[in-house]
Amino acid sequence: MIEVEIVGVRIELPSNQPLVLLREINGERHVPIWIGTPEASAIALAQQGVVPPRPMTHDLLVDVVESLGHSIISVNIVAVEDNIFYGQLQFDDGTVVSSRASDALALALRAKCRIWCADAVMEEAGVRITEHDEGEDSEPDPVDEEREMRRFREFLDDVEPEDFEG
Repeated sequence: MIEVEIVGVRIELPSNQPLVLLREINGERHVPIWIGTPEASAIALAQQGVVPPRPMTHDLLVDVVESLGHSIISVNIVAVEDNIFYGQLQFDDGTVVSSRASDALALALRAKCRIWCADAVMEEAGVRITEHDEGEDSEPDPVDEEREMRRFREFLDDVEPEDFEG
């Protein structure tokens, strides 16, 4: 398994289909996962630190798990078949529960747990996203990475749940 992090939610044009973008922590590959509008909104709101006045579904599930004395220790993206990603929730007592990848990722942000991607999923769905010429043998420029992260944060600052409505 390869540890990944959520880069953020983006809208794929021209279809206006939301996707969540994962990035391997110790590498340059990214995994785009097309998701539904409600899940995109749930992920984007959690990344922005927005706390709704009443718990939304993903917040509620984390609250229930914690109230029962347990915690989600990791979320795993375990398979991809016909562009459908399969996730799992790993609990502190060893219990594993199957989940849609998008729901698992929304829960991971709220539970503040690690996210893992199966090697086979990374091999099949992972893509390298760089601003460099593929022929260059140089290390990534930290300034470029910071600039890209700043641009993405600006996008997240301006995104509203209504932006995900089709």
